[in-house]
Amino acid sequence: MYRKELRYYFSTPIAYIVIGLYQLAISLFLWVIPGQWNIIDSGYAQVDGLFQLSPWLFMLLCPALTMRLLSEERQSGIWDLIRTKPVSLTKIMVSKYLAAWTLVLIGLLPCFVHYFVVAYMAEPMGNLDSGAFLGSFIGLILLSGTFMAVGLLCATVSKSQIVCFICGALSCFVLYWTILQDHYSALSRGVLDLRDVCFFATIAVIAIIGAIFTIDKLTRK
Repeated sequence: MYRKELRYYFSTPIAYIVIGLYQLAISLFLWVIPGQWNIIDSGYAQVDGLFQLSPWLFMLLCPALTMRLLSEERQSGIWDLIRTKPVSLTKIMVSKYLAAWTLVLIGLLPCFVHYFVVAYMAEPMGNLDSGAFLGSFIGLILLSGTFMAVGLLCATVSKSQIVCFICGALSCFVLYWTILQDHYSALSRGVLDLRDVCFFATIAVIAIIGAIFTIDKLTRK
């Protein structure tokens, strides 16, 4: 099921569009568009803009990936066929979640290019806070995993992809603005606290369990 979902993303334009849009937006803000996130304008060897912008982009990109995880199959009736197979609902939902999250992680890999370019441009060369970068990158991985789980939960509320997307984007925004931002900021300072890691993991697990429970109740009616 995991391989099937992952193959679907890369056999359609979805994966390439999402990764391309994310990298294009990040690159434009870091190197082209003047402003507080522009590395050249700042005059400092840092890539803070990458980690300040990414959460806001993920609020749109993650729900855009999860909105179709269930709606297409429920509309076409394929979901009923999937449920007849000897695979538990938990495995189906977790596989869908992991496939979508894997796509996001693949999309994050090119971000290392910005790190190496800035390290090369720094005076002296390599004068870049690697600890803060790695801590921020881990925070971004955890945040994306949480957003994907929330998006999966929102994907269960309706057969309409638009409704699922709006619900997911709003939920991610509210969660980040109210409780996730402080934990993400702590990791962005290069402080890898187990409490922050457990917090993100807890929210993600609760959202996935909620998605499994919700889709089970809705599809049994």
